[in-house]
Amino acid sequence: MQQDKRITLAWTGASGAPYGLRLLECLLAADYQVYLLISSAARVVLATEHGLKLPAGPEAAQAALAEHLHYQGDKLVVCGKEDWFSPVASGSAAPKKMVVCPCSAGTLASVAHGMSDNLLERAADVVLKERGQLLMVVRETPFSSLHLENMLKLSNLGATIMPAAPGFYHQPTSIEDLVDFMVARILDHLGVEQGLVPRWGYDHRT
Repeated sequence: MQQDKRITLAWTGASGAPYGLRLLECLLAADYQVYLLISSAARVVLATEHGLKLPAGPEAAQAALAEHLHYQGDKLVVCGKEDWFSPVASGSAAPKKMVVCPCSAGTLASVAHGMSDNLLERAADVVLKERGQLLMVVRETPFSSLHLENMLKLSNLGATIMPAAPGFYHQPTSIEDLVDFMVARILDHLGVEQGLVPRWGYDHRT
Protein backbone atom coordinates (compact mmCIF):
# COMPACT_ATOMS: atom_id res chain seq x y z
CA MET A 1 0.00 0.00 0.00
CA GLN A 2 1.44 3.36 -0.99
CA GLN A 3 1.85 5.80 1.87
CA ASP A 4 0.52 8.73 -0.17
CA LYS A 5 -2.71 6.86 -0.89
CA ARG A 6 -3.80 6.68 2.75
CA ILE A 7 -5.78 9.35 4.56
CA THR A 8 -7.71 9.89 7.77
CA LEU A 9 -11.11 11.55 7.46
CA ALA A 10 -13.02 12.73 10.52
CA TRP A 11 -16.64 13.85 10.82
CA THR A 12 -17.69 15.93 13.83
CA GLY A 13 -20.98 17.40 15.02
CA ALA A 14 -20.74 20.65 13.08
CA SER A 15 -23.33 21.35 10.42
CA GLY A 16 -22.10 20.31 6.98
CA ALA A 17 -22.48 16.54 6.86
CA PRO A 18 -22.94 16.62 3.04
CA TYR A 19 -19.39 17.98 2.73
CA GLY A 20 -17.95 15.04 4.62
CA LEU A 21 -20.02 12.46 2.80
CA ARG A 22 -19.14 13.84 -0.63
CA LEU A 23 -15.45 14.04 0.30
CA LEU A 24 -15.51 10.40 1.37
CA GLU A 25 -17.11 9.45 -1.93
CA CYS A 26 -14.45 11.29 -3.91
CA LEU A 27 -11.53 9.87 -1.91
CA LEU A 28 -12.78 6.32 -2.38
CA ALA A 29 -13.29 6.98 -6.10
CA ALA A 30 -9.65 8.11 -6.22
CA ASP A 31 -8.68 4.73 -4.70
CA TYR A 32 -7.55 6.14 -1.34
CA GLN A 33 -7.42 4.01 1.77
CA VAL A 34 -9.72 6.00 4.06
CA TYR A 35 -9.76 5.63 7.82
CA LEU A 36 -13.05 7.23 8.83
CA LEU A 37 -13.65 8.60 12.34
CA ILE A 38 -17.21 9.57 13.26
CA SER A 39 -18.13 11.37 16.47
CA SER A 40 -21.43 10.68 18.23
CA ALA A 41 -22.64 14.18 17.37
CA ALA A 42 -21.68 13.62 13.72
CA ARG A 43 -24.08 10.68 13.56
CA VAL A 44 -26.90 12.94 14.74
CA VAL A 45 -26.03 15.64 12.21
CA LEU A 46 -25.71 13.11 9.39
CA ALA A 47 -29.20 11.78 10.12
CA THR A 48 -30.63 15.30 10.41
CA GLU A 49 -29.01 16.86 7.34
CA HIS A 50 -28.72 13.87 5.03
CA GLY A 51 -31.32 11.44 6.30
CA LEU A 52 -28.65 8.77 6.78
CA LYS A 53 -28.82 6.93 10.10
CA LEU A 54 -25.69 4.92 10.78
CA PRO A 55 -25.59 1.90 13.09
CA ALA A 56 -23.59 2.34 16.28
CA GLY A 57 -20.92 -0.30 15.62
CA PRO A 58 -17.95 0.55 13.35
CA GLU A 59 -18.33 -2.51 11.12
CA ALA A 60 -22.08 -2.00 10.72
CA ALA A 61 -21.57 1.69 10.00
CA GLN A 62 -18.91 0.80 7.44
CA ALA A 63 -21.30 -1.58 5.68
CA ALA A 64 -24.10 1.01 5.73
CA LEU A 65 -21.88 3.69 4.22
CA ALA A 66 -20.61 1.34 1.53
CA GLU A 67 -24.19 0.48 0.62
CA HIS A 68 -25.24 4.14 0.61
CA LEU A 69 -22.35 5.10 -1.68
CA HIS A 70 -22.65 1.95 -3.81
CA TYR A 71 -19.02 1.26 -2.96
CA GLN A 72 -17.78 -2.29 -3.43
CA GLY A 73 -14.09 -1.85 -2.71
CA ASP A 74 -12.10 -2.58 0.43
CA LYS A 75 -10.48 0.81 1.07
CA LEU A 76 -13.00 2.10 3.64
CA VAL A 77 -12.31 1.45 7.32
CA VAL A 78 -14.57 2.96 9.98
CA CYS A 79 -12.77 3.16 13.33
CA GLY A 80 -14.39 3.18 16.76
CA LYS A 81 -13.88 6.36 18.77
CA GLU A 82 -11.78 4.46 21.32
CA ASP A 83 -10.03 2.06 18.96
CA TRP A 84 -6.56 2.82 20.27
CA PHE A 85 -5.08 -0.03 18.21
CA SER A 86 -6.13 1.66 14.97
CA PRO A 87 -3.21 2.77 12.74
CA VAL A 88 -4.32 6.41 13.08
CA ALA A 89 -3.50 6.36 16.81
CA SER A 90 0.25 5.97 16.33
CA GLY A 91 2.84 8.10 14.57
CA SER A 92 4.57 4.92 13.39
CA ALA A 93 1.54 3.83 11.36
CA ALA A 94 -0.84 6.74 10.80
CA PRO A 95 -1.49 8.32 7.39
CA LYS A 96 0.37 11.59 6.89
CA LYS A 97 -2.80 13.36 5.75
CA MET A 98 -5.96 14.06 7.71
CA VAL A 99 -9.09 16.10 7.06
CA VAL A 100 -11.64 17.06 9.70
CA CYS A 101 -14.75 17.83 7.63
CA PRO A 102 -16.93 19.25 8.95
CA CYS A 103 -14.99 20.49 11.97
CA SER A 104 -16.86 21.78 15.01
CA ALA A 105 -15.62 24.58 17.24
CA GLY A 106 -15.32 22.04 20.06
CA THR A 107 -13.08 19.73 18.04
CA LEU A 108 -11.06 22.75 16.91
CA ALA A 109 -10.45 23.69 20.55
CA SER A 110 -9.59 20.14 21.62
CA VAL A 111 -7.06 19.67 18.83
CA ALA A 112 -5.55 23.12 19.38
CA HIS A 113 -4.89 22.22 23.02
CA GLY A 114 -3.76 18.64 22.42
CA MET A 115 -6.54 17.02 24.46
CA SER A 116 -6.50 13.60 22.73
CA ASP A 117 -9.50 12.38 24.74
CA ASN A 118 -10.78 10.22 21.86
CA LEU A 119 -9.39 8.66 18.70
CA LEU A 120 -10.40 11.61 16.51
CA GLU A 121 -8.47 14.08 18.65
CA ARG A 122 -5.54 11.69 18.99
CA ALA A 123 -5.37 11.16 15.22
CA ALA A 124 -5.17 14.91 14.65
CA ASP A 125 -2.51 15.21 17.34
CA VAL A 126 -0.48 12.47 15.64
CA VAL A 127 -0.59 14.23 12.26
CA LEU A 128 0.57 17.48 13.87
CA LYS A 129 3.43 15.91 15.80
CA GLU A 130 4.57 13.95 12.75
CA ARG A 131 4.55 17.16 10.65
CA GLY A 132 1.88 15.78 8.36
CA GLN A 133 -0.93 17.61 6.56
CA LEU A 134 -3.96 18.49 8.68
CA LEU A 135 -6.95 20.27 7.14
CA MET A 136 -9.64 21.67 9.42
CA VAL A 137 -12.87 22.46 7.55
CA VAL A 138 -14.42 24.62 10.25
CA ARG A 139 -18.19 25.20 10.07
CA GLU A 140 -19.31 27.90 12.48
CA THR A 141 -20.59 31.47 12.26
CA PRO A 142 -19.85 33.96 13.58
CA PHE A 143 -16.39 33.15 14.89
CA SER A 144 -15.67 34.27 18.45
CA SER A 145 -12.25 35.55 19.45
CA LEU A 146 -11.66 32.16 21.08
CA HIS A 147 -12.41 30.35 17.80
CA LEU A 148 -10.06 32.68 15.95
CA GLU A 149 -7.31 32.18 18.53
CA ASN A 150 -7.62 28.40 18.22
CA MET A 151 -7.48 28.62 14.42
CA LEU A 152 -4.41 30.85 14.57
CA LYS A 153 -2.73 28.47 17.00
CA LEU A 154 -3.33 25.49 14.72
CA SER A 155 -2.29 27.45 11.65
CA ASN A 156 1.00 28.34 13.36
CA LEU A 157 1.48 24.63 14.08
CA GLY A 158 1.15 23.83 10.38
CA ALA A 159 -2.53 22.96 10.03
CA THR A 160 -4.56 24.42 7.18
CA ILE A 161 -7.78 26.16 8.21
CA MET A 162 -10.44 25.89 5.52
CA PRO A 163 -13.78 27.35 6.68
CA ALA A 164 -16.73 25.82 4.85
CA ALA A 165 -17.31 28.92 2.74
CA PRO A 166 -18.10 27.97 -0.87
CA GLY A 167 -17.69 30.50 -3.66
CA PHE A 168 -20.24 31.49 -6.28
CA TYR A 169 -18.14 32.40 -9.31
CA HIS A 170 -18.86 28.98 -10.85
CA GLN A 171 -22.56 29.96 -10.91
CA PRO A 172 -23.96 27.13 -8.76
CA THR A 173 -27.54 26.06 -9.41
CA SER A 174 -27.95 23.56 -6.56
CA ILE A 175 -26.81 22.75 -3.06
CA GLU A 176 -24.77 19.92 -4.58
CA ASP A 177 -22.83 22.48 -6.63
CA LEU A 178 -21.93 24.38 -3.46
CA VAL A 179 -20.88 21.19 -1.72
CA ASP A 180 -18.75 20.18 -4.71
CA PHE A 181 -17.02 23.58 -4.71
CA MET A 182 -15.81 23.09 -1.15
CA VAL A 183 -14.88 19.45 -1.66
CA ALA A 184 -12.94 20.40 -4.80
CA ARG A 185 -10.87 22.91 -2.81
CA ILE A 186 -10.11 20.25 -0.20
CA LEU A 187 -9.05 17.75 -2.86
CA ASP A 188 -6.83 20.39 -4.47
CA HIS A 189 -5.03 20.94 -1.18
CA LEU A 190 -4.57 17.20 -0.74
CA GLY A 191 -3.15 16.83 -4.24
CA VAL A 192 -6.02 14.60 -5.35
CA GLU A 193 -7.10 14.99 -8.96
CA GLN A 194 -10.65 16.29 -9.26
CA GLY A 195 -13.06 17.38 -11.95
CA LEU A 196 -15.84 18.66 -9.72
CA VAL A 197 -15.32 22.38 -10.38
CA PRO A 198 -13.39 24.09 -13.21
CA ARG A 199 -10.25 25.88 -12.06
CA TRP A 200 -10.39 29.66 -12.10
CA GLY A 201 -9.67 31.13 -15.53
CA TYR A 202 -9.21 27.86 -17.41
CA ASP A 203 -12.79 27.61 -18.68
CA HIS A 204 -12.48 31.13 -20.16
CA ARG A 205 -9.22 30.57 -22.05
CA THR A 206 -9.21 29.87 -25.76
